[in-house]
Amino acid sequence: MSGASPKKQLIIAIDGPSGAGKSTAAKNLAKRLGYTYIDTGAMYRAVALRARREIVCLENEEGLYQWASSLHIVFAREEEEARILCDGEDVTEAIRSPEISLLASDISKKKGVRKALVKMQREMGRGGGIVLEGRDIGTVVFPKADIKFYLDAETEERAKRRYDELIKKKVKVDFQQVREEVIRRDENDMGRTLSPLRMAEDAIRIDSTHQSAEEVTEEMLRIVQQKMKNEEKYLCKLYN
Repeated sequence: MSGASPKKQLIIAIDGPSGAGKSTAAKNLAKRLGYTYIDTGAMYRAVALRARREIVCLENEEGLYQWASSLHIVFAREEEEARILCDGEDVTEAIRSPEISLLASDISKKKGVRKALVKMQREMGRGGGIVLEGRDIGTVVFPKADIKFYLDAETEERAKRRYDELIKKKVKVDFQQVREEVIRRDENDMGRTLSPLRMAEDAIRIDSTHQSAEEVTEEMLRIVQQKMKNEEKYLCKLYN
């Protein structure tokens, strides 16, 4: 067999707690690679927003699955910014309030919701060429992802980042409130029975506490590029 070897499109998973910098790292990495970026946490926030508006019963798991599956959630790019649309409505800003953040953490424990969104996420990433970030990407959604990162940072630093983000958006909060929210999110995400936040055994851990967003992106990019080189060498041998 001879000829040019096909270039493999990787599936890259980034997991970690709230405020570790996953969204920024994932967006930057996807842009540098020319890949599609999927913020799975934003998907749960969108579902939480709709559930709150529609007063959806959270106790009927089958009903929750059918309802969540009926939602049309897509990501769109507006200039340099990624936007999330739910049934055609741009909910990018509405899903970022502290209330929706906590509700998303609670609603993500529901089996029906997780089943529906995991199915959506797998469809989005099936062909590769994608960077997904969340809390169970490398352990549940894509356990065989080509590269898995676990991005972490100290609690105080994560709370500070979240606080600065909200203040920048002119949301009135105090630091202690935000810190308590971050701690509660950690407890919810790590303590839930269904798909808890944990580092996959084959994930690469990166501590972003004392690193800038650009430094984290560069570290991830080096690892991805090395993986790509190794894949190309293997395919070259296979196809030549």
